[in-house]
Amino acid sequence: MLTGRVPSPPSSDRVRPDVAVVGAGPIGLAIAWRCAGRGLRVEVHDPAPGSGASAVAAGMLSPVAEAYFGERQLTELLLASAARWPAFAAELTETTGAEIGYRGEGTLMVGLTGDDLAEARRLWAYQQGLGLPVTPLRPSELRDREPALAPRVRGGALATTDHQVDPRLLVPALRTAAQRAGAVLVPQPVRHLSEVDARVTVVAAGCGAAALTGLPVRPVKGQILRLRAPDGVAPGFRHVIRGYADGESVYLVPRADGEVVLGATVEERSDTTVTAGAVQRLLRAGIDLLPELAEYDLVEAVAGLRPGTPDNAPILGPLPGRPDVLAATGHHRHGIVLTPITADLITDLVLGGLPDPLLTPFRADRFGAAAVAALGGPEPTMEGDRWS
Repeated sequence: MLTGRVPSPPSSDRVRPDVAVVGAGPIGLAIAWRCAGRGLRVEVHDPAPGSGASAVAAGMLSPVAEAYFGERQLTELLLASAARWPAFAAELTETTGAEIGYRGEGTLMVGLTGDDLAEARRLWAYQQGLGLPVTPLRPSELRDREPALAPRVRGGALATTDHQVDPRLLVPALRTAAQRAGAVLVPQPVRHLSEVDARVTVVAAGCGAAALTGLPVRPVKGQILRLRAPDGVAPGFRHVIRGYADGESVYLVPRADGEVVLGATVEERSDTTVTAGAVQRLLRAGIDLLPELAEYDLVEAVAGLRPGTPDNAPILGPLPGRPDVLAATGHHRHGIVLTPITADLITDLVLGGLPDPLLTPFRADRFGAAAVAALGGPEPTMEGDRWS
C-alpha cells in the first residue's frame, strides 16, 4: 500500500499506475474516483462498465428495512454508509451535473395478510431493539401516506431514513467523475492478477472476484421486473414499498419518470434465465399490494447475479499474504448502499492509513484457509468478462 506522497513517475512511455481497479461497477468506479481525487494515478480495468449486478439492481438505500437477524455488524456498516449518501450524492451531482435519481421519501414496510403482518412485526421488533427508526402505522395511516395501497393491507411501518438512487444513472455519473479526476479506463478483461501492473490492485469485480482471488464469493441469482405507468405519468405512489404478500417478499421502487422496479427473487443459482414462475410470483405479489400496477406496462424482465459470501457480508481489505491486493467485493444485496463507505475505506487503505475499526468484521481472512483452498488457490484464472 502507498504511504506519504506519490513518487515521481519513471521516464517511460507507460507510467505505472499507483492503483489498478479491476471492475467498473459502482464500487470500483467510486474507489477510482476517490483515489484519483487524492492525487493517485488510477487505471480501471473492465470491458463493459456497469454491465454486472448494478445494471439489474433497484438502488434501495435501506439499512433499516434490511437489518436482519444475526447481521448486526453488517447493519452497523450499512447505517454508516447510508449516513454518507446525502453528501456523496450531492458531491457527485455537483461534480458531473448528472441526475442520479436520489430520493428521500422513505420506505413503507407492509403486510398484506394477518400472517404477513405477524412475520413483519417480528422483524420490526428486532430492528426497534437495535434502536433503528421504525414507526408502526395502522392501515388508515398507511393509506393516508399512500392511497394506492390495497385495502386488504393489514398494517405497516415507516423507515424515514431509507432512501433510493437509480443505479442506471449512478454508474455513468461515477464513470464521468472518475475520468474527470484523472482515472483511465482500460476496456479489457483481467483473467489473472499477474496481468495487472500497479503498486496496489483493488479487486472490485463482484462475482468475478472468486476466480481472480480464490475468495468465497458465489453468484446469487435475482430476477427483477420493470414496469411503467401509463401515459408517461409518475407512478401513483412515492415511497419505496417493501412488503409481504401471502408469504411472498417483494419491493416496489417508484421513479420520477414513471418507472417502477419490482423485485426480486433470491436464488442460489448462477444462470441469468428469466422464468415464467418468478415473473408470475412477483407480479401477483406486487399487484396484491398496489392494484393499479395491473394497468402498468411490463417493459423489462431481467436476471442478474449478486456477489454473495458465506455470511452475506462484504469482503474488504488485503488478501491473506498479499498486502498489495485489496478486495472490495461480496456486497450481495447491499452494493449500492455500501458504495460510499467502501470507496472511502479502501482509498484510506491504498494510501497507507490505519485500517478503520469498521473493517475488522469484513476482513478477507475471516473465512480461513479452507474456504480459499476450496476455490483452487489464490490466483486461478477467470474466463468471464462481466463485472458487477
